[in-house]
Amino acid sequence: MENSKTEFKPYISASQSVPEFTLKAILLGSMFGIIFGASTVFLALKAGLTVSASIPIAVLAISLGRKFFKTTILENNIIQTTGSAGESIASGVVFTLPAFLFLSANESGISSGNVYFQYWTIFTLAVLGGMLGTLMMIPLRRSLIVKEHGQLPYPEGTACAQVLIAGEKGGDFAKTAYQGLGFAMIYAILQRVLHVISETPAWVTKQSNRFFPSATLNGDITPEYLGVGYIIGPRIAGVLVAGGVLAWLGLIPLLASIVPADTIALQQVKLGFMKDLLTAGGKGGWDPATHTFSDMAEAIYRTYVRQIGAGAVAAGGFITLIKTIPTIISSFRESISSMKEAKGKEVARTENDLSFKTVIIGSLALVVLMTVLPMLPGDSIFNKFLIGILIVVFGFFFVTVSSRIVGIIGSSNNPISGMTIATIMGTALIFIAVGWTGKVFEPMALVVGGIVCIAAANAGATSQDLKTGYIIGSTPRYQQLALFIGAIVSSIVIGVTVKYLDTPTPDLVARGIQHAIGEKFAAPQATLMATLIKGLLSFNLDWNFVLVGVFLAITVELCGVKSLSFAVGAYLPLSTTLPIFAGGAIKGLVDWRASKRKESVEDAELGKGSLFATGLVAGGALFGVIVAVLSVNENVFNQLEKINTSHRLMSMFGEGGYMLLGAGFFAFMGWVLYRVAIRK
Repeated sequence: MENSKTEFKPYISASQSVPEFTLKAILLGSMFGIIFGASTVFLALKAGLTVSASIPIAVLAISLGRKFFKTTILENNIIQTTGSAGESIASGVVFTLPAFLFLSANESGISSGNVYFQYWTIFTLAVLGGMLGTLMMIPLRRSLIVKEHGQLPYPEGTACAQVLIAGEKGGDFAKTAYQGLGFAMIYAILQRVLHVISETPAWVTKQSNRFFPSATLNGDITPEYLGVGYIIGPRIAGVLVAGGVLAWLGLIPLLASIVPADTIALQQVKLGFMKDLLTAGGKGGWDPATHTFSDMAEAIYRTYVRQIGAGAVAAGGFITLIKTIPTIISSFRESISSMKEAKGKEVARTENDLSFKTVIIGSLALVVLMTVLPMLPGDSIFNKFLIGILIVVFGFFFVTVSSRIVGIIGSSNNPISGMTIATIMGTALIFIAVGWTGKVFEPMALVVGGIVCIAAANAGATSQDLKTGYIIGSTPRYQQLALFIGAIVSSIVIGVTVKYLDTPTPDLVARGIQHAIGEKFAAPQATLMATLIKGLLSFNLDWNFVLVGVFLAITVELCGVKSLSFAVGAYLPLSTTLPIFAGGAIKGLVDWRASKRKESVEDAELGKGSLFATGLVAGGALFGVIVAVLSVNENVFNQLEKINTSHRLMSMFGEGGYMLLGAGFFAFMGWVLYRVAIRK
């Protein structure tokens, strides 16, 4: 191992002096952090999925930075490092903090965490989590990045280094990504502004159908879902949609056949979706006069299937975590030993980290801030102090785990949900042990889980960035400073984006709905976190449905299938997973064609198809954010409605014809992606 370490030579040697930590690099990186942070918020709220931003930002850094601002390879690396913080922190925020809206209701019927779902609370937690993830990675860099260079590949980090080196030599990657972005923007205008393309074509059988009642086949046919599916590939996309097929074409028709509507309505009253059986509304549109739901499939999904899915996701997360225990133990041991290295030596530029004192002081500062900041939950100094201690302890442990795991399997497969579930359950057990039970302590448990989730997500991305820097010969200290800056800048916009997307449209307001999150945006992971916290601290978890999900995940795992992907598919609407599967199927077709012709299969990250798909994700998600922000304003919403062509098209083609028209546009986009992917 020592020999491999001494033989390794970075692209830029330690003795070379090349511009690196410059103002233009920080500004460009911050801009990309803002863009990808906002688009990740949108994508994660809708689908519960994210896509690594490191490689797209590296591609954009080459095209914009090198061509227009004459940046060096080390400056481009700082751009990529600063920008990647936005995506990772956004995913951690969205996976946890919207759960404030779903915690137990108080006497007024409002969530006990609603008061904390404010901009300054979201911003503070995002910054603290981002800082913690970077801080804890400082003592781990030598152990994981340098010492195990030949053992831990860090796939995204290595690919980013290849992109930056190829760009330095004249490689052209950005053109295809920009084409995908432009195509997605045009498609999104037709779909979300003009409504030429239907947003969710659907086929649903009637509840009165004797053989297959309330079966649903539908899809949100957006560019970002198609792009995500292509990037994650046919295997994961197939497992993901399998969970949705079981839920929407198996469980829901079964339950619709045997469970009376009144029983479903009673369960919705218990869950707080309805006031009583005499009041119309609820999930699926309860009609007390006819004792029926207008949308039986939606009613069953919200009442039973989501709880089954929550149990499956929790079990899948734990199974994934248990399978990584050997990695956890070894990485924890390595992190302790790494703190004793490099004392009293003259440090080369490429080995110059921020000092370990920074980690100690930063951790103490975090505990102090958690104790004194008024916008965070906790009604006493002791409450808040314990929260701070738990965050630092769980944070160090799971940052170590996250950093090691992504070195093997990559950031996109990092089991953040499992780590967060483990943190929340551990925190809840500690709370119960000291007598802190009930709804007043739910927001406190969520804060611990939220910050640890953000820290672990950011640590995974930070590890990839440091690997890129190690290969090309950057200065670790400058990368670590860039990550701190990226965390602060992106958190500013992430909080704004979350709050804007949560603002209900005039249509939702007219229905008495105060939050778009939970209605327009599913926020699946956040809903799961709230379900766990409420159930654990109030001893009122619907264990019958949750345990069905747990054993569903165990069954799938025993079949040799990754249970977490399947469980997420069972939890999400089929409308989300089906178009993602379409993208995965196209990727599988492209690879099959290449292998049949004995051609090399396209690079998982740098092929034309992957770059075009990245553009589809970025363009579709960004335009979704723009439309959502514009729709919040009632005047703009009314203006957008004036150019809505859906009613005219439905009168011309009928509702079925309009949906088929949308499916045709989606098929055309898939064909374009396929043609780009097979192009030489």
